[in-house]
Amino acid sequence: MNQLSDRLNRLSQSATLLMSQKSNELKAQGIDVINMSVGEPDFNTPDHIKAAAIKAVEENFSRYSPVPGYPALRQAIASKLKNENGLDYTPAQIACSNGAKQSVCNVVMTVVNAGDEVIIPAPYWVSYPEMVKLADGTPVVVGAGIEQDFKITPQQLEAAITPKTRALILCSPSNPTGSVYSKEELAGLAAVLAKHERVIVIADEIYEHINYIGKHESIAQFEEIKDRVVIINGVSKAYAMTGWRIGFIAGPEWIVKGCNKLQGQYTSGPCSVSQKAAEAAYTGSQECVEVMRQAFERRRDLIVELAKEIPGLEVNKPQGAFYLFPKCSSYFGKKDGDRVINTSTDLALYLLEVGHVATVGGDDFGSPECFRMSYATSDENIKEAMKRIKEALSRLK
Repeated sequence: MNQLSDRLNRLSQSATLLMSQKSNELKAQGIDVINMSVGEPDFNTPDHIKAAAIKAVEENFSRYSPVPGYPALRQAIASKLKNENGLDYTPAQIACSNGAKQSVCNVVMTVVNAGDEVIIPAPYWVSYPEMVKLADGTPVVVGAGIEQDFKITPQQLEAAITPKTRALILCSPSNPTGSVYSKEELAGLAAVLAKHERVIVIADEIYEHINYIGKHESIAQFEEIKDRVVIINGVSKAYAMTGWRIGFIAGPEWIVKGCNKLQGQYTSGPCSVSQKAAEAAYTGSQECVEVMRQAFERRRDLIVELAKEIPGLEVNKPQGAFYLFPKCSSYFGKKDGDRVINTSTDLALYLLEVGHVATVGGDDFGSPECFRMSYATSDENIKEAMKRIKEALSRLK
């Protein structure tokens, strides 16, 4: 019998990967599609990082690494956390995985039991609730709309916590919204969390270096909760290394040991060559990071300006990452011929098939009134994509 496990049947397909696949299918048919659905930088990995990988190959870094990663890489990460964030971690409190995605899932699988609740602010990255389901936990979604810049308040957090709450997944800068929590906002959340000693904070900071407010703030800086915070980060976004698959966790040693035990049974340590490249990323010049950040900020300003010119879209100004998350519900119920737009996913499919721009509906991000556009593409593509979107939306009556 072709029967999949109940565990797998509980999961949804990744909406972002599905839309990217549909975009590629249209491209294969010869249709000129601008893909704004993918969450990865359009830059190449910097040359000094690639050179470190070539050197690693030549020096025969081709065998299994320790499960949590090479000591030199974990020390480089500890130094980064100290120098950039003012946070003290030992290499024993750090574990590297096959990307930040695995790092998040490792922590969820390590601390969540059946029936445990995990608070997930919405909009959220599509994989968070699915990871919680995989761990037999219960996602508890707390919504924050565009009117509050897509950020939850301490009052909302307090109201969501129950005796079953085991974790909070907090993403700042945010995918899909680009919203960034300030130090004062994080302090408010930390004050609530300090009263609930059972709650682990999974702080996804993968977009740390792509922010437009001058300084990244980590919730791990607050001593009253630091021993319950697990930082998630990696090289994919800041250094344009999505395919190298290196992420890490930094947190309490007991959680790190648990993640190592789990990872040791199903993937073991991440790619040896990629680890040496990541070490070079953290220890080498950071000029490349700033060059890319400035490009993303310029593109942010461009796409926000163009989106505000489209009637019916409500737009905020993201403070980080490379996404715009406009509110589009004013188009719900409108038609183009026999085609009716009832949801943001309907709208995303319409923009793909009629406007030939790939975006992602907000339904799978927990915000069905919005849709996500990635501006990790050229200025020319942004201008052309927004022109196509404006023309396609004007046909909806």
